[in-house]
This record gives sequence, structure tokens and C-alpha cells, in this order.
Amino acid sequence: MPPELTASALIFLITLCYLVLCYASPYGRCRRCDGFGFHIGTTRKGRPLRGKDCRRCKGHGFRLRPGRHVVNALIRYWQHRDR
Repeated sequence: MPPELTASALIFLITLCYLVLCYASPYGRCRRCDGFGFHIGTTRKGRPLRGKDCRRCKGHGFRLRPGRHVVNALIRYWQHRDR
């Protein structure tokens, strides 16, 4: 088998697995607050202190995966294609 075919088949398989992951689990942890929903500060003594709510995830700690945006667009297109 030519190596180009093997590489393209591997890329296609990885993409397909990622889209299945996005369909099954659409949310991932927020990268900015690391899934806590707020920023962690420290007091002068070095103890952890809850900070403000994360602006990116609005305090939820989850974000929509980039691949899920693609899945949502495909679902919207599929539902509204006959209109």
C-alpha cells in the first residue's frame, strides 16, 4: 500500500473519531479556568482564594468543543435543507 494512502486513511480515521467524540461529549473543560469556573488567586499567606467567575465560560467551567460547532452546523444544514 502506498504511504500516502495510509497517511490519508489515518487522518480520516482520527477526524472521524474526533467528530464521534464531539457528538457524544460536546463539552470540554474551559482552558482558561481549567474547569473550575473561576480564577484561583492566593492570599498573602499563600492560601488559595476563590477569584472572579471566568469570563470565557461564564462560571460554568465548560466550553463547547470546536468540532461540536461543526457537528451543530451539519445538523442545522441537514434539518433545514428542504426549506
